[in-house]
Amino acid sequence: MEIIVEKKLNIKKFIAATLICIILMLVAINCVYDNFISNKNKEATIGYVQEVEAKKQEELKQKKELEEKKIKKYDALNNDEIAKIENIYEHSEPKRVFLTFDDGPTEAVTPFILDLLKKENIKGTFFVLGSMVENYPDLVKREYEEGHFIANHGYSHRYKEIYQSSDSVLDEYNRTNDLIKNAIGIPYYNSLVFRFPGGSSGGYYHDLKQEAKNKLKEQGIASLDWNALTRDSEGATTKEAIIENFSETVQDKTSVVLLMHDASDKILTYEALPDIITYFRNNGYVFKTVFDLFDRE
Repeated sequence: MEIIVEKKLNIKKFIAATLICIILMLVAINCVYDNFISNKNKEATIGYVQEVEAKKQEELKQKKELEEKKIKKYDALNNDEIAKIENIYEHSEPKRVFLTFDDGPTEAVTPFILDLLKKENIKGTFFVLGSMVENYPDLVKREYEEGHFIANHGYSHRYKEIYQSSDSVLDEYNRTNDLIKNAIGIPYYNSLVFRFPGGSSGGYYHDLKQEAKNKLKEQGIASLDWNALTRDSEGATTKEAIIENFSETVQDKTSVVLLMHDASDKILTYEALPDIITYFRNNGYVFKTVFDLFDRE
């Protein structure tokens, strides 16, 4: 009897020991599994963090490259680009026209011209005066945001001031350039192209203008006149007169730089502009801005 009881106790001990072993084994397996899962999760977390960091670095790199590209867009002109401005009047195929507007912006005329150009999907070149940029910065910003090229016409348009010396010409350019930057909110913007009030040659200040042209070129700044005009600032007092002057000076030119004005008393320019646009379209001209010559994105 005692032997039977002892055997039963031994069996119970064996079963208990076996269960303990099984439990310990399960605990060990669970620990190993948890450790495995933990390591996997840790690896996944590290991989995710590395992936996020790599993506962040790539975005920063792309942002930096884009910013550098934007800044480079308005770098000083090189000699080849200045030569393109100097040779702008040469034969072109297809025919092209650069609509240019001086002396603005003004509330009385510029918005109407911008509305028309937007409607016709045409980009122009605005040679702005610094003194007017101060008065109407929002109009300059609108010109820029609608894809027009903002070029430079100096600050004062007073011959005795701007033509005191070649340095004073450059000073007026720089002063206006800074005002344009502030108006459009782009600190690296450069207007790059200067139009001398009264033109870059002839007259009492001819020699000084030539000296100033060379000084501008040294700074990577081109100067541009025109080869067609409406005489809207030379006494044309009717829309018909403006169109007649325009027709006489365009003639059979294949590359036209048309001088017009958007000063406050030049509403006739706006009124004549639809007919001028129609003429160029009907005669196969492509509308360009001066900035298009530089092949910069």
